[in-house]
Amino acid sequence: MLLRRWVLAALALALSGMMLSPASAQEDLIFRKSTVWKMLTPNDKLAVYGVDDPIVEGVACHYTVPEKGGVSGMFGVAEEVSEVSLACRQIGPIKFKEKAGQGDVVFRERRSLIWKKMQIVRGCDAKRNVLVYLVYTDKLIDGSPQNSTSTVPVMPWGNSGEPPKCSEWIR
Repeated sequence: MLLRRWVLAALALALSGMMLSPASAQEDLIFRKSTVWKMLTPNDKLAVYGVDDPIVEGVACHYTVPEKGGVSGMFGVAEEVSEVSLACRQIGPIKFKEKAGQGDVVFRERRSLIWKKMQIVRGCDAKRNVLVYLVYTDKLIDGSPQNSTSTVPVMPWGNSGEPPKCSEWIR
């Protein structure tokens, strides 16, 4: 009886954690492309998403993730693989909304039912005045060394004058 209560409590905690949106930015699905055809269940796909940096106005990132089909993918319990690609670009004048730390999370999403998550984090290369974005996945016990990096030089946009120094906003 005690074990049953403990299991139910652990399951409720895990599910409540899944309901909370741990992301600090909102993602937009751009498109999906099937990679493996499955007859009776959803296909395996590559999905391309866009996300705006919530702290740095004028920067957008696009990332591509594989999404498993099959029965486990259909019910949302498949553990997704760690391969993720990333490209970030300046899309307007860069303005920092608030100060941030090196390696702060821009976006986070679960890649398995409980243990695995993908994160996009941001840093500043002060010497070159370049924003650096890194995407990687990690697990509670062990993560994956697979990652992707993208950089965005902080440049003037139109007649916006001198661009800000990322080192004054990201430490």
